[in-house]
Amino acid sequence: MDLQGVYTALVTPFRNGKVDYEAFEALLERQIAGKVAGVVPVGTTGESPTLSNEEHVEVIARTVEIVNGRCQVIAGSGANSTEEAIYLTNEAKAAGADATLQVTPYYNKPTQEGIYRHFTTVADTCGLPVVLYNVPGRAGVPIAVETIARLAKHPLMAAVKEAGGSVDRVSAIKDCCDITVLSGDDSLTLPMISVGASGIISVASNIIPGELSEMVSLALAGNFAEALKSHRKYYALFRDLFVESNPIPVKAAMALRNEIACEYRLPLCELSAAHQDILIATMKKCGLL
Repeated sequence: MDLQGVYTALVTPFRNGKVDYEAFEALLERQIAGKVAGVVPVGTTGESPTLSNEEHVEVIARTVEIVNGRCQVIAGSGANSTEEAIYLTNEAKAAGADATLQVTPYYNKPTQEGIYRHFTTVADTCGLPVVLYNVPGRAGVPIAVETIARLAKHPLMAAVKEAGGSVDRVSAIKDCCDITVLSGDDSLTLPMISVGASGIISVASNIIPGELSEMVSLALAGNFAEALKSHRKYYALFRDLFVESNPIPVKAAMALRNEIACEYRLPLCELSAAHQDILIATMKKCGLL
């Protein structure tokens, strides 16, 4: 499976406690108009921990239906229980998703052998291409480079999303195996591409899909001088979308643009007043308000 370019880690809009599918469809249409390579529903940015299994499956199914083949759909269907990950991934496959994003099992802190068995069991049971998701800051454990090398031998391991903040990890992975690497940090997109990454699973592209798509296309074509201009223009946005835990700031930013309601599910809550002021100033600086 060819994975290259910008993949938007979609927010899940809420209104009055329920998923706002009208806002969600408008968000998807903006992504397609921005020429993203794909979208990733119900990942970290989509507040997957607070969606019921029924909502989780419905959001994926609605995504596939609305997209209708116009871009790739990588369904967030990971879990820290292998059985639950299999259930969600089978549902994503049945809905027509192109691939699954599988996060490192969180909280229970498996060994590297357990991590290896978890991912291979999901792949073998479900038969859907897997994007591994290395995010030690949330999962508590990394997917070791050596484990990625083992997993890369599996025909269904399509890529790895690197969200550990390390550009060196891209070089280390590419040095020991042949697997696609996607950045998991907007601010590291260009340096990661410069050493072999093929794109980004992006939070910022919820707001600037076209601009991100252009920046990544330039970088993948080797035109880093032009890509750097976009990076510098939007760097403050990349930074300040993480001024509090994702997706609190990006949903606040989208609400400021009247794209979604500013609504979360506990334990997430609204952005603090001080951070709201920072975000507003940054968005104005970037020409987004």
